[in-house]
Amino acid sequence: MKNIRKIIAAALIGVSSLALAACGEEKETINVYNFGDYINFDVLEQFEEETGIEVVYDTYANNEDIYTKLKQGGNSYDVIFISDYTIERAINEDLIVPINWENVPNRDKIDPDFQGLVFDPNDEYSAPYMWGTFGILYNKNVVTEPVTSWDILWDEKYKDEILMLNSQRDTIGVSLLRLGYSMNTRDVAQLEEARDELIKQKPIVYAYLGDDIKDALIAEEAAMGLVWSGDAMYMIEENPNLDYAIPEEGTNIWFDSMVIPKSVANKEGAEKFINFMLRPDIAIQNVDYIGYSTPITEAVEMLPEEIRNSPIAYPSDEVLENTEIFRDPSDVLSVYDRIWTEITSAN
Repeated sequence: MKNIRKIIAAALIGVSSLALAACGEEKETINVYNFGDYINFDVLEQFEEETGIEVVYDTYANNEDIYTKLKQGGNSYDVIFISDYTIERAINEDLIVPINWENVPNRDKIDPDFQGLVFDPNDEYSAPYMWGTFGILYNKNVVTEPVTSWDILWDEKYKDEILMLNSQRDTIGVSLLRLGYSMNTRDVAQLEEARDELIKQKPIVYAYLGDDIKDALIAEEAAMGLVWSGDAMYMIEENPNLDYAIPEEGTNIWFDSMVIPKSVANKEGAEKFINFMLRPDIAIQNVDYIGYSTPITEAVEMLPEEIRNSPIAYPSDEVLENTEIFRDPSDVLSVYDRIWTEITSAN
């Protein structure tokens, strides 16, 4: 349903832009680039109505795609939604520009816990949009023991009931945590040990999946799998037999944020858009549509009590203290690529 809305909205935006061109009318625009199906399109229309700025909206699949775009010059995008470690890499490579916070007064709406994050410690370049964790979604009717450790994904009694993600950073990260290592280790020996454990695990894994892991777990094609917390909320709503656990070894906490590429054509319009997206009433509309967690304090307070108090959407401080933010892996990217190839090609 969300994908249909996205296609229709994108088509309407395109028609609107063409109509303006046909009439010869020049109108202020901003070009926005985001992950697929990751915004409530109603807020784009509201922004256009309030500001008179036309939004040209485009989507991409993953952070690697957007990094390539940034490296090639940003393709004249004004606002880009991007993840933590890619922001750090973009800062290091001078691909994005500082935000003028004087034009973004709603910065004050951001929860202080989500300011000064390690990938942008001085809050110069990014404004947080959504955040969440990573854990194990499991079927309570099949997995009756407490899910407290990543070890359960290596338990042979669940052979062909385990789904892993076709994502090198997340999957290798899980193996590192299970071994007691940092998800951000640069130690090649530790990375190779994590590889070896994943190769040992592979015979009991039903499949490595991407976004289709959601449908597979909802349909009970397997008993457990790796998922992001926002997806877990949706999946549990679809199938109450499912539950979500963050293992005691810890996990990843991720942040998707808004940045301005160096190729920006309308920086003032970009900052108006970022300021708009930080408004609590707008943030709550996006949370309602997407299902992920918001860094806007007043928006959290607007949520229904069962979501506001959900340990999945808004974990306790104790849980959050045992999380890591992914860091820029540029210096070991070739190692990751090599060992991921070795994992995926193993029998």
